[in-house]
Amino acid sequence: MLRLEGLSFSYGAVRAVRNVDMEIVQGTIHGIIGPNGAGKSTCIDLISGRQRPTSGAVVYRGENITRRPVRWRRHAGISRSFQRISVYQGLTVADQLDLAAGAVGERQLDHIVDVLDLRSTLTAKCSETSYGEQRRVDIALALLGEPALVLLDEPAAGLSQAESIQLADHLADLARERDSTFVLVEHDMEVVFRICDHLTVLDHGSVIADGKPQDVRSLDIVVDAYLGRAAS
Repeated sequence: MLRLEGLSFSYGAVRAVRNVDMEIVQGTIHGIIGPNGAGKSTCIDLISGRQRPTSGAVVYRGENITRRPVRWRRHAGISRSFQRISVYQGLTVADQLDLAAGAVGERQLDHIVDVLDLRSTLTAKCSETSYGEQRRVDIALALLGEPALVLLDEPAAGLSQAESIQLADHLADLARERDSTFVLVEHDMEVVFRICDHLTVLDHGSVIADGKPQDVRSLDIVVDAYLGRAAS
Protein backbone atom coordinates (compact mmCIF):
# COMPACT_ATOMS: atom_id res chain seq x y z
CA MET A 1 0.00 0.00 0.00
CA LEU A 2 2.74 2.46 0.93
CA ARG A 3 6.48 2.62 0.34
CA LEU A 4 9.04 5.04 1.65
CA GLU A 5 12.05 5.08 -0.66
CA GLY A 6 15.29 6.59 0.62
CA LEU A 7 13.33 9.16 2.61
CA SER A 8 15.35 11.88 4.34
CA PHE A 9 14.44 15.08 6.12
CA SER A 10 16.52 17.76 7.83
CA TYR A 11 15.70 20.54 10.25
CA GLY A 12 18.52 22.88 9.33
CA ALA A 13 21.71 20.99 10.13
CA VAL A 14 19.85 18.24 12.01
CA ARG A 15 19.04 15.14 9.94
CA ALA A 16 15.83 13.86 11.55
CA VAL A 17 15.23 11.08 9.00
CA ARG A 18 18.05 9.36 7.15
CA ASN A 19 17.48 7.31 3.99
CA VAL A 20 14.47 5.44 5.37
CA ASP A 21 13.09 2.55 3.31
CA MET A 22 9.81 1.12 4.58
CA GLU A 23 6.95 -0.91 3.14
CA ILE A 24 3.44 -0.89 4.63
CA VAL A 25 1.25 -3.84 3.63
CA GLN A 26 -2.50 -3.48 3.09
CA GLY A 27 -4.63 -4.57 6.05
CA THR A 28 -1.84 -4.61 8.64
CA ILE A 29 -1.03 -2.65 11.78
CA HIS A 30 2.53 -1.45 11.24
CA GLY A 31 4.35 -0.11 14.29
CA ILE A 32 7.17 2.44 14.19
CA ILE A 33 9.14 2.44 17.44
CA GLY A 34 12.37 3.85 18.77
CA PRO A 35 13.80 6.23 21.38
CA ASN A 36 12.86 9.91 21.64
CA GLY A 37 14.28 11.85 18.71
CA ALA A 38 14.51 8.75 16.50
CA GLY A 39 12.46 10.37 13.70
CA LYS A 40 9.17 8.50 14.21
CA SER A 41 6.77 11.47 14.22
CA THR A 42 8.74 13.09 11.40
CA CYS A 43 8.09 9.98 9.30
CA ILE A 44 4.37 10.35 10.03
CA ASP A 45 4.57 14.03 9.01
CA LEU A 46 6.25 13.05 5.73
CA ILE A 47 3.64 10.39 4.96
CA SER A 48 0.75 12.73 5.77
CA GLY A 49 2.23 15.63 3.79
CA ARG A 50 2.76 18.01 6.71
CA GLN A 51 6.45 18.03 5.81
CA ARG A 52 8.23 17.65 2.49
CA PRO A 53 11.25 15.34 2.42
CA THR A 54 14.72 16.66 1.68
CA SER A 55 15.17 13.65 -0.58
CA GLY A 56 13.49 10.35 -1.35
CA ALA A 57 9.90 9.46 -2.21
CA VAL A 58 6.54 8.54 -0.70
CA VAL A 59 4.72 6.04 -2.93
CA TYR A 60 1.05 5.33 -2.19
CA ARG A 61 -0.72 2.58 -4.12
CA GLY A 62 1.90 2.79 -6.83
CA GLU A 63 1.77 6.58 -7.21
CA ASN A 64 4.53 8.96 -6.18
CA ILE A 65 2.72 11.40 -3.87
CA THR A 66 5.82 13.09 -2.42
CA ARG A 67 4.66 16.54 -3.56
CA ARG A 68 0.95 16.06 -2.97
CA PRO A 69 -0.57 18.36 -0.29
CA VAL A 70 -2.26 17.25 2.93
CA ARG A 71 -5.79 17.84 1.59
CA TRP A 72 -5.15 15.69 -1.48
CA ARG A 73 -3.82 12.87 0.69
CA ARG A 74 -6.83 13.02 3.00
CA HIS A 75 -9.18 12.74 0.02
CA ALA A 76 -7.05 9.86 -1.31
CA GLY A 77 -7.60 7.94 1.93
CA ILE A 78 -4.69 8.93 4.20
CA SER A 79 -5.67 10.33 7.60
CA ARG A 80 -3.89 10.86 10.90
CA SER A 81 -4.22 11.64 14.57
CA PHE A 82 -1.72 13.70 16.54
CA GLN A 83 0.36 13.44 19.70
CA ARG A 84 -1.55 16.44 21.02
CA ILE A 85 -5.30 16.06 21.09
CA SER A 86 -6.94 18.17 18.36
CA VAL A 87 -10.60 18.27 19.40
CA TYR A 88 -12.83 21.33 19.79
CA GLN A 89 -13.33 21.70 23.50
CA GLY A 90 -16.50 23.81 23.22
CA LEU A 91 -18.46 21.32 21.10
CA THR A 92 -20.25 18.25 22.36
CA VAL A 93 -18.75 14.95 21.28
CA ALA A 94 -21.84 14.27 19.14
CA ASP A 95 -21.76 17.66 17.39
CA GLN A 96 -18.08 17.35 16.62
CA LEU A 97 -18.39 13.86 15.20
CA ASP A 98 -21.56 14.68 13.26
CA LEU A 99 -19.99 17.74 11.62
CA ALA A 100 -16.85 15.86 10.65
CA ALA A 101 -18.79 12.81 9.46
CA GLY A 102 -20.98 14.99 7.25
CA ALA A 103 -17.93 16.64 5.71
CA VAL A 104 -16.37 13.31 4.63
CA GLY A 105 -19.51 11.27 3.97
CA GLU A 106 -19.06 8.76 6.79
CA ARG A 107 -21.88 6.20 6.77
CA GLN A 108 -20.97 4.16 9.83
CA LEU A 109 -20.52 6.78 12.53
CA ASP A 110 -22.64 4.84 15.01
CA HIS A 111 -20.37 1.84 14.61
CA ILE A 112 -17.22 3.91 15.25
CA VAL A 113 -18.88 5.44 18.33
CA ASP A 114 -19.69 1.98 19.68
CA VAL A 115 -16.33 0.39 18.93
CA LEU A 116 -14.47 3.28 20.56
CA ASP A 117 -16.87 3.22 23.51
CA LEU A 118 -17.99 6.86 23.11
CA ARG A 119 -21.76 6.37 23.42
CA SER A 120 -21.93 7.57 27.04
CA THR A 121 -20.04 10.79 26.26
CA LEU A 122 -21.99 12.02 23.21
CA THR A 123 -23.96 14.76 24.99
CA ALA A 124 -20.97 16.10 26.94
CA LYS A 125 -18.74 18.91 25.74
CA CYS A 126 -15.25 17.69 24.98
CA SER A 127 -13.96 19.96 27.75
CA GLU A 128 -16.06 17.95 30.20
CA THR A 129 -14.72 14.55 29.18
CA SER A 130 -11.65 12.72 30.44
CA TYR A 131 -8.30 12.75 28.67
CA GLY A 132 -8.80 9.16 27.59
CA GLU A 133 -12.22 9.96 26.13
CA GLN A 134 -10.79 12.93 24.23
CA ARG A 135 -8.09 10.63 22.89
CA ARG A 136 -10.78 8.30 21.55
CA VAL A 137 -12.69 11.22 19.99
CA ASP A 138 -9.48 12.32 18.25
CA ILE A 139 -8.99 8.82 16.87
CA ALA A 140 -12.65 8.64 15.80
CA LEU A 141 -12.13 11.83 13.78
CA ALA A 142 -9.16 10.23 12.02
CA LEU A 143 -11.29 7.17 11.16
CA LEU A 144 -14.17 9.08 9.58
CA GLY A 145 -14.65 8.71 5.85
CA GLU A 146 -13.29 5.15 5.83
CA PRO A 147 -9.66 6.11 5.15
CA ALA A 148 -7.57 3.31 3.71
CA LEU A 149 -4.45 4.32 5.66
CA VAL A 150 -4.64 5.73 9.20
CA LEU A 151 -1.56 7.28 10.82
CA LEU A 152 -1.72 7.23 14.63
CA ASP A 153 0.92 9.25 16.48
CA GLU A 154 1.16 7.98 20.08
CA PRO A 155 -2.56 7.28 20.56
CA ALA A 156 -1.96 5.83 24.05
CA ALA A 157 0.01 8.84 25.33
CA GLY A 158 -1.27 9.93 28.73
CA LEU A 159 -3.60 6.96 29.15
CA SER A 160 -3.58 4.52 32.06
CA GLN A 161 -2.41 0.97 31.36
CA ALA A 162 -6.01 -0.27 31.37
CA GLU A 163 -7.11 2.51 28.99
CA SER A 164 -4.15 1.78 26.69
CA ILE A 165 -5.00 -1.92 26.44
CA GLN A 166 -8.68 -1.15 25.84
CA LEU A 167 -7.76 1.33 23.09
CA ALA A 168 -5.38 -1.19 21.50
CA ASP A 169 -8.14 -3.79 21.34
CA HIS A 170 -10.54 -1.20 19.82
CA LEU A 171 -7.98 -0.39 17.11
CA ALA A 172 -7.36 -4.05 16.32
CA ASP A 173 -11.12 -4.63 15.99
CA LEU A 174 -11.50 -1.66 13.64
CA ALA A 175 -8.57 -2.74 11.50
CA ARG A 176 -10.12 -6.17 11.00
CA GLU A 177 -13.68 -4.96 10.45
CA ARG A 178 -12.80 -2.20 7.98
CA ASP A 179 -9.78 -3.84 6.36
CA SER A 180 -7.95 -0.65 7.29
CA THR A 181 -4.20 -0.22 7.39
CA PHE A 182 -2.77 1.49 10.47
CA VAL A 183 0.69 2.98 10.96
CA LEU A 184 1.22 3.28 14.70
CA VAL A 185 3.90 5.35 16.44
CA GLU A 186 3.80 4.34 20.08
CA HIS A 187 6.00 4.14 23.19
CA ASP A 188 3.72 1.74 25.08
CA MET A 189 5.35 -1.57 24.25
CA GLU A 190 2.48 -3.62 25.66
CA VAL A 191 0.20 -1.95 23.09
CA VAL A 192 2.75 -2.39 20.31
CA PHE A 193 3.37 -6.08 20.89
CA ARG A 194 -0.33 -6.72 21.50
CA ILE A 195 -1.63 -5.52 18.13
CA CYS A 196 1.16 -4.83 15.62
CA ASP A 197 1.73 -7.21 12.71
CA HIS A 198 5.04 -5.66 11.70
CA LEU A 199 7.59 -3.34 13.30
CA THR A 200 10.12 -0.85 12.00
CA VAL A 201 12.64 0.38 14.57
CA LEU A 202 14.29 3.79 14.11
CA ASP A 203 17.31 5.23 15.91
CA HIS A 204 18.86 8.60 15.10
CA GLY A 205 16.66 8.81 12.01
CA SER A 206 17.74 5.49 10.51
CA VAL A 207 16.09 2.08 10.29
CA ILE A 208 17.96 -0.34 12.56
CA ALA A 209 15.49 -3.24 12.38
CA ASP A 210 12.39 -4.29 10.47
CA GLY A 211 10.26 -7.41 10.74
CA LYS A 212 7.78 -9.39 12.80
CA PRO A 213 7.43 -8.13 16.40
CA GLN A 214 8.55 -11.42 17.93
CA ASP A 215 11.72 -11.36 15.81
CA VAL A 216 12.53 -7.66 16.24
CA ARG A 217 12.19 -7.58 20.03
CA SER A 218 15.02 -10.04 20.58
CA LEU A 219 17.61 -8.35 18.35
CA ASP A 220 20.60 -7.05 20.30
CA ILE A 221 20.66 -3.78 18.38
CA VAL A 222 17.01 -3.09 19.28
CA VAL A 223 17.43 -4.13 22.89
CA ASP A 224 20.48 -1.89 23.30
CA ALA A 225 19.01 1.10 21.46
CA TYR A 226 15.53 1.09 22.91
CA LEU A 227 13.84 -1.85 24.59
CA GLY A 228 16.38 -2.67 27.27
CA ARG A 229 17.28 -6.13 28.49
CA ALA A 230 14.05 -6.61 30.46
CA ALA A 231 11.97 -6.60 27.28
CA SER A 232 14.04 -9.12 25.28
